[in-house]
Amino acid sequence: MVLLIGLGSALTDIVAAFVRHGEFARRADVPSAHLPYPLTAEGEAQAEAGVRELLAFATSRNLRIAPVIDSSNLLRAWQTAGIFSAGVQKHTGEKISVVGFDDLAERCLGSAANLTLNEIDAVMADDPRFDVPPKNWKSSSDYRLPLLGAESLADAGRRVVRHVYARVSEAFGDGAGGILKIFVGHGAAFRHAAADMGALDRDDIAGLSMFHCRPVFLERTSETQWHHVGGEWKVRPSGDVAMD
Repeated sequence: MVLLIGLGSALTDIVAAFVRHGEFARRADVPSAHLPYPLTAEGEAQAEAGVRELLAFATSRNLRIAPVIDSSNLLRAWQTAGIFSAGVQKHTGEKISVVGFDDLAERCLGSAANLTLNEIDAVMADDPRFDVPPKNWKSSSDYRLPLLGAESLADAGRRVVRHVYARVSEAFGDGAGGILKIFVGHGAAFRHAAADMGALDRDDIAGLSMFHCRPVFLERTSETQWHHVGGEWKVRPSGDVAMD
């Protein structure tokens, strides 16, 4: 079942809405990774504004909103998805549910999860098996901490892509078009996923981020190719390294 939003233009193909979670409580200098903290009041307000932006886009494109929102299982994303669910449900009068998935989580740092950057450097320096990470390791797409369970940003992006493709195939394998599917997760993983999907140049990833709760819309143009059709990437200030 999908929910029809808007009238007028012809239905298009599948559109994925990538939504980065809202602002959340966090420790300073900690790569956000798998921090378990909730949204702040500002984050909640960002999510409410994001719902309005999403509904406006769906109406303008005559898209039907899929009734299940896929969310990262990290609390900040799950809470964001809940606000989107409530907002869309209020607008349509139809039930919108949220289902959590580990595959939509941010890049995992494995056994270094939720340590500060300085603590990670100290751990690596004290381990005779490893070199100290390069200074830009946090934002490097392909660097993976040599620790149990760690991923690179590119690994996380590929994980998200596999999830998106599987869920689109599962829900819309009959070829039905004009559907908007909402995914709520994390900025870096989404950017790398978008690059793998052909909707973002890999060379542009490092210079971009995502606004909290402002959807980026990608439309499927073939089985493995997607195109950026709405929403804005956030341009990262020179020298800035986002934590998420």
